[in-house]
Amino acid sequence: MARTKSRRRSSRTRKWSGAVTRHSNALDLPERLFNQDDPRAIARGLKRSAERSPRRKSSPFRSALSMLTFCINRAGSNLSARRRRILETAKQRLREFYAK
Repeated sequence: MARTKSRRRSSRTRKWSGAVTRHSNALDLPERLFNQDDPRAIARGLKRSAERSPRRKSSPFRSALSMLTFCINRAGSNLSARRRRILETAKQRLREFYAK
């Protein structure tokens, strides 16, 4: 059986999501917003940032929800069940704030 060569990608090309986290200017988020324990506070902070940002490319609701989803997906399996529950509840609160 022939062995296939595995191509190594540089860490720069594999870690695009880290670059997005560090350099994205879509929303100006308060520091440590996603570390809070109150889902309403997280949702309020996202809503405030999305509505104030002149750089977003879609509606405030879509921008805020996208940022929250990105945070959850980026953490992946490193996210504890408690933290995932808090962030998923923040998604529900965000939908309530925008009546969606």
